[in-house]
Amino acid sequence: MWLLAPPALALFIFIGGEVVMHLWNWLLPPLFGWRLITFWQGLGLLVLCRVLFGGRGHGGGRFGWQRRRPENWDRMTPEEREKFRQGMRARCGGFGKVAGSTDTPA
Repeated sequence: MWLLAPPALALFIFIGGEVVMHLWNWLLPPLFGWRLITFWQGLGLLVLCRVLFGGRGHGGGRFGWQRRRPENWDRMTPEEREKFRQGMRARCGGFGKVAGSTDTPA
């Protein structure tokens, strides 16, 4: 079992880089006049997209809390919901404030 893992991982990485490279080179230069990319640039794009949009492999992604929030929300008391809202406002810099609110920024 352990002997198959390294070659399988290498094959997966190779196929991923090749797929991204060929898709890029097939679509973007004809559509937008962008340059062709190499395998290594395709692999870099794959890794970048994984970091930005795919999370770290536990299925949540950057925004995994949005999928879990509704079920947790129903179990929260009104006080817990308000505490959650205040925490999100603090993290997001007041995003989503109601117009005419008298709260002052921290």
